[in-house]
Amino acid sequence: MDADQLKECATNKMEGELEPMDSEQLREYGHKMVDFIADYYKKIESFPVLSQVQPGYRRELLPDVAPSHPESLQSVLDDVKDKIFPGVTHWQSPSYFAYFPSNSSVAGFLGEMLSAGLPNQFLSTGGGGGVIQGTASEAVLVVLIAARDKVLKSFGKDAIGRLVAYSSDKTHSSLFKACKIAGIYEENYIASGLIPFFLCGTVGTTSSASIDPLSQLAMVAKVNQIWLHVDAAYAGSACICPEFFHCLHGIEEADSFNMNAHKWFLTNFDCSALWVKDKGALIQSLSTNPEYLKNKASQENTVVDYKDWQIPLGRRFRSLKLFMVLRLYGLENLRKYIRNHIELANIFENLVKQDPRFELVVPRNFSLVCFRLRSPVDGNDQLANKLNRSLLDAVNSTGTLFISHTVLSNKFVLRFAVGAPLTEERHVVSAWETIQGKASELSKLIELVV
Repeated sequence: MDADQLKECATNKMEGELEPMDSEQLREYGHKMVDFIADYYKKIESFPVLSQVQPGYRRELLPDVAPSHPESLQSVLDDVKDKIFPGVTHWQSPSYFAYFPSNSSVAGFLGEMLSAGLPNQFLSTGGGGGVIQGTASEAVLVVLIAARDKVLKSFGKDAIGRLVAYSSDKTHSSLFKACKIAGIYEENYIASGLIPFFLCGTVGTTSSASIDPLSQLAMVAKVNQIWLHVDAAYAGSACICPEFFHCLHGIEEADSFNMNAHKWFLTNFDCSALWVKDKGALIQSLSTNPEYLKNKASQENTVVDYKDWQIPLGRRFRSLKLFMVLRLYGLENLRKYIRNHIELANIFENLVKQDPRFELVVPRNFSLVCFRLRSPVDGNDQLANKLNRSLLDAVNSTGTLFISHTVLSNKFVLRFAVGAPLTEERHVVSAWETIQGKASELSKLIELVV
């Protein structure tokens, strides 16, 4: 193709057509995208926290096939705003109080665009080491597999049907999914002649942020030669504050430890840090070494092959996000950030205490408050459960805030988890006023029925 033909092709290109990689387009589109994201955060309080549309609403709004020709970035962003946002639950909203937080931050964004305090046994300078997984679900799966293979070396592969894992009834469901994947089935729990091989303790359970006694669990695990895994996905972040160091008492006896930096540590999803005491057990279970992956550095053990520490072969540069968060915020600011959320939860807890219609179901831990509306008939838990289900639906249907629920000792309980980066005291107070208002409406309906 001669110079004139090249010039003609260039002229015929659609104006603004996106190249696979062009430095000036990257600069131009990058600026527009940053502006779009910044505007979103500036206006985030104007959106309903919980989506107010019905599942499937987009079928009528989006085409059935991809466009034959490229569209402008602005038209795509307009569709995101007008057609996608209505179906989004805004986890970064300052009025998001459901489940647990999923943090983002300026430093986290910068790290994404470019994309401590444990015992020595967990460090790579010894027999252990750390690896960033995508989620806590991946973390518990890989250590469960390592623990399974380790015990099967002693009892033989045919013993897999006798293996049993232990946890409390408040352990996250990801453990049970991991057991299914690893071939450890529920019927194992009721069979005889079992072989205990895995024990999971939690620092900050999902239901109530309760803390398992790690030291006692460690003693049981040591006596029975069981792999002890500690899931601190939520509350692990708080343990950078000296006043919460005691929550990890006994961690030095654990075989593995996990916390999600993307939950409460200002790091964009996904970033789940996992430490293991015996990296050899993990590597032996997950290692593959096909010819096409062999290289001098790996063969000479001069590098860490993280493909052997995880399920997928490839991995994202997640550590860069965490690196930037630590460098740009510093530990003192991160501690201040966490303490602020805990204080806001304390404010909400006190508001609940001041209204005799409500009760705190369990003591507040960290930034989670578990509460519920009392039954107008003393001792009628069934009525109280129905009331709180109705209250949850009424509150969330307003779109002004989002809370979630759990069940504790057969009681339907409302959860108020503070953790969004933009949440201030006014959001907490406003949320409580909405909850009180909807509770009053329910009370009037009950009076009419009675």
